[in-house]
Amino acid sequence: MGGGHLHTYKHVPCTHFNRVFAIIYTCAILSLLHHHFLTLLRHSTTVVSATITASFLISDLILAFMWATTTSFRLRPILRETYPENLEEVVDRTDFPAMDIFICTADPYKEPPMNVTNTALSLMAYDYPPEKISVYVIYEGMKIRVENVVERGEVSPEYITTELQRQAFNKYRTPGFSQSVKEKDKMGNSMPNLVYVSREKNKNSPHHFKAGALNSLLRVSGVMTNAPIVLTQDCDMYSNDPQTPKRALCYICDPLVRPELGYVQFPQRYHGLNKDDIYGGEFLRLFVANPVGTDGLQGPSYVGSGCFFLRRAFFGGPTSKVSPEIQELRPDHVVETSFTMQPIMELAHYVAGCNYENNTKWGSQLGFQYGSLVEDYFTGYRLQCEGWESVFCHPSRPAFLGDIPISLIDAISQTRRWAIGLLEVGLSKYVPVIYGSRSMGPIMGFCYAHYAFWAILSIPITLYSFIPQIALLNGLYIFPKHTCKIVMTSSYSVPLLKDGGTIKGYG
Repeated sequence: MGGGHLHTYKHVPCTHFNRVFAIIYTCAILSLLHHHFLTLLRHSTTVVSATITASFLISDLILAFMWATTTSFRLRPILRETYPENLEEVVDRTDFPAMDIFICTADPYKEPPMNVTNTALSLMAYDYPPEKISVYVIYEGMKIRVENVVERGEVSPEYITTELQRQAFNKYRTPGFSQSVKEKDKMGNSMPNLVYVSREKNKNSPHHFKAGALNSLLRVSGVMTNAPIVLTQDCDMYSNDPQTPKRALCYICDPLVRPELGYVQFPQRYHGLNKDDIYGGEFLRLFVANPVGTDGLQGPSYVGSGCFFLRRAFFGGPTSKVSPEIQELRPDHVVETSFTMQPIMELAHYVAGCNYENNTKWGSQLGFQYGSLVEDYFTGYRLQCEGWESVFCHPSRPAFLGDIPISLIDAISQTRRWAIGLLEVGLSKYVPVIYGSRSMGPIMGFCYAHYAFWAILSIPITLYSFIPQIALLNGLYIFPKHTCKIVMTSSYSVPLLKDGGTIKGYG
C-alpha cells in the first residue's frame, strides 16, 4: 500500500502466484520445445513428418515468445485509487492548471457532426473552471461545410438531414443568439474556448494522418493558449464523468508523484455491450488488464484517447529538453494576449501550414511521432524510452464511453491498421525487444513487444488450423502423450475471468 492524500495504490494479491506460475509454465514450454527438437532430429524420416514437426516447432516458438511478453504484464501489477474530493485542499480551484482538449475526426460519414458536437459539449461540461478549458476540434472532412456556416452565420437547410437535427438547430435561430454565446452563460460565468481547426493539405507535403493532425493542434494551441495540460480525445469517446480532470490532477498536482510523470491514461470503455461481450468488442485485455500490469513498472502505453499529457512531455525527455523553432511554441511560454488578436491568428495559421514541418524536428523529436499507422502506440513508446513515466487511472465509473465498430468491414479495417502499424514499429530500428529493453528495461521492452508483434500470432493460428489434421492422417504424434488439459485451460480462462469477463464470454 502506498500513495498520499490524493491517491493510493496497492499491489495485486496474486502477483506472487503469477511469478511462481510463470516459472512452472516456462519449464513446461521448454519441455515441449525439447520434444519438438528431438522429434525433428530423430523421428522425422519423411518429408511430411519433417515438415509437420518443423511447422509445430515454429508455431510453438512464436507462441512461447508471445506468452513471455504476456507474462511481463503479470509480474508487478498495481491498483490505484484517487480522491478528487481532497484536491482543493491541496490546490485552490483558482490555481487549477489550464487545459487544452484536442478532438480529432476525419470521416464526416462515419463520424457524424452531431456526435462530434456531443463529445465537445460533454468535455466542456467538466467540473472545472470553464475559463481554463479550451477545446480544439480538427474536423478535416467538414472543412467546406464549416466555412459556409461561418460565412452565412447559420446552418443551411441542406446540411440538416433529420427532424431531430432540425429541432436542435431551430432553438439557435433566435435574434441575438450569436452574440450572447460569445461571453457568458446564464449564470454569468465565462464559457470554455471552442476553436475549429482545419489543416492546410498539399499533395506535395505528407500530412501524416492523425499524428499530423495532433501536431498541428499542438502548435496552434501553443500559440493561442499553451495550456500545460493536453487531453487527446477521439470524437466518438464522450465524457461520462465530470470529475475526470480532477482525477488526473490527483497525480499531476501531487508533489509526491515522480517528477518524470508524462501522462495519465484512462481506459477506453464502450456502451451498448452486454455483460458477456461474446464478440470481444471491449478489448478488456488491451485497455484494462495490460495497463494495470505496466502501471507497476514505468506506466501504461498511450492508447490514443482519454489521455492527459503534460505539454512538456512533447518537447524532449525529462532531463534533455528539445526547443521548438519559435519561442511561442515553447511549453513554458505564457500567452499574455487574447487569441482573437490578429497577430495571434496569423501565427496560428502559419504554424498550421502544410509546409511548416519541413526541415524541423516535428514527428521525430517533438510532438506526436511519425513513422507508424498507430501513432498512439509509437508516441507513448518513444516518450517512455526518453524517460517519461505514466499512470493508469481506472475509476469504477468509466471516465469515457465510446462506440465500437458495428460492421465487419469496420472491424477488419481497424484490426488491419493496428496490425500493420504495430509491425512497422516492431520491424524498425526501434524494435522493443532491443531498443525498448535498453531504454526501459527488459520487462517493459517485452510489454511493448507484445503489441508490436501481435500480428505474428496469425502464423501459429494458421498452422494449427491445418497441420493437426495432416498429422492425424499420417499417424504422427504432435504432443507428448501426457499433456495436462487443466493447465492448458486455466492458462486462458483464469486471466479472462480475473479481468472482468464471464464464463459465457470465455466459451
